[in-house]
Amino acid sequence: MSSATSDISQTRWFFTGMRGLFSLPAIILMISFVGFSAFALQSGVSRTEAMVMTATVWALPAKMILIGTMTSGANLLAIFLAVSLSSIRMMPMVASLVPEMRTEKTPTWLLLFLSHFVAITAWVFAMGSFKNVPREGRVAYFAGFGITLVTVNTILVGVCYGLVSQFPPVVAALLFFLTPVYFTASIWATGRQSVVKVAFIVGVVSGPVLAVLVPGFDILIAGLGGGTLAYLFDRYVIRGEKAQARSDQPDAAVSTEEVV
Repeated sequence: MSSATSDISQTRWFFTGMRGLFSLPAIILMISFVGFSAFALQSGVSRTEAMVMTATVWALPAKMILIGTMTSGANLLAIFLAVSLSSIRMMPMVASLVPEMRTEKTPTWLLLFLSHFVAITAWVFAMGSFKNVPREGRVAYFAGFGITLVTVNTILVGVCYGLVSQFPPVVAALLFFLTPVYFTASIWATGRQSVVKVAFIVGVVSGPVLAVLVPGFDILIAGLGGGTLAYLFDRYVIRGEKAQARSDQPDAAVSTEEVV
């Protein structure tokens, strides 16, 4: 009876996660994939190739890099390295998300499988909604959201591939641009640690400057250098001040007792 009840509960949380398809992050991402359909069509990528990219590469920026390197005539190794390096940025998201939903009974293979569905949309949605989901239901909840979102976007790309040819180029560009605008605001709003917000500020400031000074290496330098700078600032300045404030509190209490 206990096992049957657990299965029913997991199924219920899976379908609850599926309903996340109607959330604002998911809707904006789906609109952006309409813009991706236009980009794929204009780049000479076939409908089938665009759908396979959506299902397997998943993260939207990685697909843009994939198509860009393909159309530039780069060799297979260069394409592989470019897409792989762009996807490394997902590792911190996976590292922060998995502990929030893992239980002692969660198999490793399932976590590895679900890590494929971790991108900015899924990360923002999950981190914002997990507080309303019991830990034992979070794996099913995330699976319902991630698998549904990938499946629907794959179908959406296939359906819209022929339709977007009728869109003016500026409309397709605006549809695609919705995602970075929304998630720039979402990452700031969902950042729980001070180091995340420090890194965000460093990236926003240094990104445009480096794009002018060292085009082609701006993202790499901003990511590694900015992230390192944010970590050091958070560790030795922000945390240092908090530690100093805590260490001063007992002294204040002692001096008050002495006065009394």
